[in-house]
Amino acid sequence: VPLEKVTASLTLLREAVARFGRVVYSSSLGIEAVVLTDLIHANNLPIDIFTVDTGRLPEPTLELIARQERKYGRAIKVYFPLAEAVEKYVAANGINGFYDGLEQRQSCCNIRKVEPFNRAVAGYSAWVTGVRREQSAERATTQPVEQDPRNGIFKISPLLDWKIGEIWAYVRSNKLPYNPMHDAGYPSIGCAPCTRAVEPGSDERSGRWWWESPDSRECGLQPRKPRVTA
Repeated sequence: VPLEKVTASLTLLREAVARFGRVVYSSSLGIEAVVLTDLIHANNLPIDIFTVDTGRLPEPTLELIARQERKYGRAIKVYFPLAEAVEKYVAANGINGFYDGLEQRQSCCNIRKVEPFNRAVAGYSAWVTGVRREQSAERATTQPVEQDPRNGIFKISPLLDWKIGEIWAYVRSNKLPYNPMHDAGYPSIGCAPCTRAVEPGSDERSGRWWWESPDSRECGLQPRKPRVTA
């Protein structure tokens, strides 16, 4: 991994803490999350870490939480969707109603991921994400520091210019624990029923919500349009 990229990522994180004060990292538990979790812990950055257990995550994803906690000796705070909201959704749409249409799928994502996320970032001035420009055309427009108008806080993206090969080089050179599903054709891993393996060389996020048009394949945490940079 080019040292300048690691340095640039750490500099952005430190500048975010200096500028915004309370900063939190929203870990997706994906391969980028492995890198960011290590950057934060290995450099003792004062950034809290949380993740969202949607209730439909694959077991290897949940096991990764425990593996990271053992490695770093620090807990990852886990947020869950509100049980009553999940029950109402399933009663109205069925257990896998998200396959029936975009509105149903986005409603499920909102209940299981976005609402817990909103609770998790409450009280913080900025949140950190692991998006990279090469992941999708939409994400290619992301800036390192952006306003996130949904929560009235800023979004920090330290890995924007990292290539997937550099992500893996960092993980392997530091012998970091990661989700073994990545080795089975899952470059991007979300909820189990909404994620499938892809052929080598395919778009990284093509296995997420694969039955939808590519331009709708986001859960709602990432803005759909470029935002004004800070």
